[in-house]
Amino acid sequence: MLDNIPYLPYILSAFIGIGLAAATGFRVFLPLFAVSLASYFNWIPMSEQFEWLAGLPTLITTAIAMVVEVLAYYIPFIDHLLDTLSVPLATIAGSVLFASQFADIGSFAQWGLALIAGGGTAATISSGFAGIRAASTATTGGLGNSVVGTTETAGAGIMSILAMAAPIIAVILAILTIVCIVILGRKAWKKLRNRKKPVHYT
Repeated sequence: MLDNIPYLPYILSAFIGIGLAAATGFRVFLPLFAVSLASYFNWIPMSEQFEWLAGLPTLITTAIAMVVEVLAYYIPFIDHLLDTLSVPLATIAGSVLFASQFADIGSFAQWGLALIAGGGTAATISSGFAGIRAASTATTGGLGNSVVGTTETAGAGIMSILAMAAPIIAVILAILTIVCIVILGRKAWKKLRNRKKPVHYT
């Protein structure tokens, strides 16, 4: 029945790409490692254009980068420093992983979609969590940052697996994540704005 749906392969590819892009919004290198690992063991197909993702050097490099990134977010000040780099890096990683699912539609369409859908999704989630971490630092003195960091790592892992195993669910979670980030971001901004208001004594 599903085979009768027009452009079904492209729709599924888009869902996988958006799911992987969303995962890079949580953590940059964990999704790259997950895709590299899955393609290295031939659990998922990889086009000739992106065979480098399935190579052993990429697998080792992304594994090391993933561990360093995850641990670094538990170090005060370093986590905020990484936030300044995470948005552009997540945008690039999200675009690459999205593009890896559309290798047969032409370079212009492939990378145009990748930048808009993949990069845009990754950048939105990454910048959202950077704002939440800043609000956590301001309101909890940094004590809540470890919770934010753990949530990001868990989100990246779950989203990476779902993107490859259940892409429709991954897209739904990506949309819900963006909605939650917008709501939490507004609440955090209101708290910060209220804290900055001067107190008048009578």
